[in-house]
Amino acid sequence: MLKQQLRGISSLLGSISLIGVCVGMTSTLLSLRATIEGFGTLVTGFIMSAYFIGYLFGSTRAPKDIRRVGYIRSFGGLAALAAFSILMQAIWVDPVVWFVMRFITGFAISGIFVIVESWLNTMADNRSRGTLLSVYLVIIYSGLIVGQLILGVADPAGFVAFAIVALLINLALIPILVSVTAEPTTHENRKVPISLLLKTVPLGVINAFIMQACYAMFYGIGPMYASYIGLSVVQITFFMAAFIAGGLVSQAPFGLLSDRIDRRFVIAICAAGGTLTAAALSQLDASNAIFIYLNVGLLGAFILPLYSLGMAHTNDYLERDQMVGATGAIIKIGGAGSIIGAPAVAALMQFGAINYFFLLLAALTSCVGFYSLYRITRRAKAEDQLHSNFAILAPSQTSDELLTSMAEEAPETEEEDDEEMESNAVLR
Repeated sequence: MLKQQLRGISSLLGSISLIGVCVGMTSTLLSLRATIEGFGTLVTGFIMSAYFIGYLFGSTRAPKDIRRVGYIRSFGGLAALAAFSILMQAIWVDPVVWFVMRFITGFAISGIFVIVESWLNTMADNRSRGTLLSVYLVIIYSGLIVGQLILGVADPAGFVAFAIVALLINLALIPILVSVTAEPTTHENRKVPISLLLKTVPLGVINAFIMQACYAMFYGIGPMYASYIGLSVVQITFFMAAFIAGGLVSQAPFGLLSDRIDRRFVIAICAAGGTLTAAALSQLDASNAIFIYLNVGLLGAFILPLYSLGMAHTNDYLERDQMVGATGAIIKIGGAGSIIGAPAVAALMQFGAINYFFLLLAALTSCVGFYSLYRITRRAKAEDQLHSNFAILAPSQTSDELLTSMAEEAPETEEEDDEEMESNAVLR
């Protein structure tokens, strides 16, 4: 059964693997090119945050458009839009243009993830969903790693690296456009207000905001920091790849462990490990490149699973019919953290605090760790913790079922109002 499902989505997985490579290349490429062009850390931070603004906007708008024109045509249009925005950044090197194009890239990639993850949810059943999401997660992380390594042989100061990204995005169109799999259907889901989540599971809200801010900081400003301490372009690609590889290896083990003990203990363990590793990284320079790679890998292993662990913890304390809406709210909260993260650390670096990059990461992860321990003293463990199909969700989880809950509910039509009035008249 699982083999048949994997064969049925093989074209879909092929497309998303190429998109993963492009996403992995783009953030590091732009960060390095911005450094070469002398944009400055603050300007670069705002440019990088535009991606997350576009991603958040796309996650609330794209589901409506997809329902109107269909998934396959939407994928084609969004992929073309992403390729256009990447090439525009190579042709027109200007901070304002890059900000707008980065916004467009985020919007397009968000919509692509909506399509792909909806397709996966349609093909999966309760017995296979965890495995299929695991395969999806491995492919995404592997693509991110390959993207970093490709960038190691493509000069970020030239046009070729941008062209490679655009070409790969266009190649990603082929598998999904020739797929014979039926398009997934959409569903309406109940909303869950953020205020309710703050009262019910405050740790889930705080964890999502802080960790997505940390991810945005690392992906957006990390390459600049690596360049500042003296790493070469090739070394920077290994620096970024090691971080993603660490998360790839540790995601499932930490998720499985959190199914067996109080998930908040696992969150505290990961946060503590991330704090200690980030503090160690703050003391290393280019003369210790091997130690940097090892520690960055450990950092990714500890902090990349934290978002999905927090998502699982949130669901532990909710009713079944609240989970989809709650995940949509968590995505909004994490998106806000992403938008703030990169510019905030860039501002600090602009004013001479660049040496505190990893110390800031350490401070943020320690906040998550201490707060998770505090919540253990305030509330008992959930009676029935959900299992690993929730614990292994990728940080980029934005399936249509989740994002539909974020879209505004359409008002009742006049026809429905008339029918209701007629019914009331008959009753009277």
